[in-house]
Amino acid sequence: MDKILVIDDSLLQAEALKSLLAEDYEVTVCSTAEEGLKKAKTGEYSLILLDVIMPYMDGFVLLKELQEDIHTKFIPVILITSLTDMMHEQKGLVMGAVDYITKPFKPLIVKARVNTHIKLFQYRKQFMKDAMIDELTGIANRRSYEKTSMTRWREAVRLKLPFTVCMFDIDKFKLYNDSFGHPAGDKVIASVAKTVSSYLRRSTDFVARYGGEEFVALSLGENAEAAFEFMKKIRGEIENLHIPHCSPVSEWVTISIGGVTVIPEEKDSYEDVLKKADEMLYIAKQQGRNRVVWCNEKKEQWQEQKEGDVLWQ
Repeated sequence: MDKILVIDDSLLQAEALKSLLAEDYEVTVCSTAEEGLKKAKTGEYSLILLDVIMPYMDGFVLLKELQEDIHTKFIPVILITSLTDMMHEQKGLVMGAVDYITKPFKPLIVKARVNTHIKLFQYRKQFMKDAMIDELTGIANRRSYEKTSMTRWREAVRLKLPFTVCMFDIDKFKLYNDSFGHPAGDKVIASVAKTVSSYLRRSTDFVARYGGEEFVALSLGENAEAAFEFMKKIRGEIENLHIPHCSPVSEWVTISIGGVTVIPEEKDSYEDVLKKADEMLYIAKQQGRNRVVWCNEKKEQWQEQKEGDVLWQ
């Protein structure tokens, strides 16, 4: 059953809406904008009904907050207005509300508009799932990665180009979630994705969310040394975001990276190379995290040390 959040300081009005919709939806009522924003950030709701006129934080301020937060920006918002609120309707729609309902309520119109926008929301969610974009981060999703990796691998084999794949994840992420909460954890995932993708912008680069706090990146045409140095820079940029953490690794959020560069031949298997990258990531974690471990074309292993030294093994 889809969930609806009603944010309205008028308990009588909110309960009337809840009674009207409760047969088809699970309805939660909040009497303040602050409480409503906190509830909305859980990401559980398919629709928000928002009263424009409320004390302390009015509906427009809250609408702006909802539009700017990564956890709520895709949730459709229907404004609750009076018949004399024409200017408010216009302002709300310009700010991103999807529709409005007027007081006094007309039950059939309320149900019809709510039903329409919940259906549209579900269509959008399904579209994002079927498409190639990860909704939380805005980068490629796992499905996109699986398709792209095979295409890039075949190109590397055909053109005899160096092919790089690296796996990376956020250090002690479970501890971060336990300490700061899952909404904060989602923000960290989105921040890491944004930073990494801002560096991997060449047509031969590709980055995707692999799952949870783990990412995968591909590159075509760079030798191992260049790829290794580039990923060390990205690792440093994540640390330099200075997102507070309480882990034994660092006072800031950090990532560990494991990578492999090969010049593939027809007889080689992409899955074997990916497995090797995952093995390098495992070693990076064993060695203390917040570092890059690499395997080059000659199957030599390189390790970034915390002091910036590299061991050639």
